[in-house]
Amino acid sequence: MKLSTQYGNKKIDFEVTYRDRKTLEIRVEPPDRIQVISPKNLKDEIIREKVKSKGKWIIGKLLDFKDTGYIPFEREFVNGESFMYLGRNYLLKINVDNNLSRPNVELLDSKLQITSPTKEQSILKKAIEKWYRREAEKVILKRVEFYKHKFNIEPRQVKIKQQKRRWGSCTSKGDLLFNWRTVMAPSPVIDYIIVHELSHLTHKNHSRKFWKSVESILPDYKDRKKWLKDYGVRMDL
Repeated sequence: MKLSTQYGNKKIDFEVTYRDRKTLEIRVEPPDRIQVISPKNLKDEIIREKVKSKGKWIIGKLLDFKDTGYIPFEREFVNGESFMYLGRNYLLKINVDNNLSRPNVELLDSKLQITSPTKEQSILKKAIEKWYRREAEKVILKRVEFYKHKFNIEPRQVKIKQQKRRWGSCTSKGDLLFNWRTVMAPSPVIDYIIVHELSHLTHKNHSRKFWKSVESILPDYKDRKKWLKDYGVRMDL
């Protein structure tokens, strides 16, 4: 269902999806999609008022996407295409070897090289994503091991997941979940994401105490957070 509301002189158009849940969630996705996940049977007027109450935040997110020049794109997985890893861009180089049973991906000579029995896009994409996931696990687990000693609580387990809208999350059971795309960011930004989630093991919301916890470990966390805000939309396949 599509609804709209007015915030100042701005009209906010949004899509509503109804689910079996107790709370309402608002998502702003690039370049300009606004999606509301609502409890079943919640009246349209209430949904509009809740969206309106978040109007400043919604407009701000839309402007962020516009300011960063976000342009939706479809990767072609061809020679010379750019892929980000640890904040640096690497050009893709594809080598075809018909003797291989499956693709092999590695960083070599400042390029992201994939040797594959085929140039089929879906196969190349799957292989590159698998490589990112492996790299993310290595990098993130190492940094969690480093930073967890600065906290008085241990995560139950750490997992690398597919998360479309979050870089990381902390469950009520004490599990830390990280988006595999996180490994595309520069190391200081990865550290920010990790410290952010480790702090959530003690502070479940974004209270003043939570941010003080983050700041005590990373005094410049605001700069790292800003990088993620400005460039995170580019961290994708």
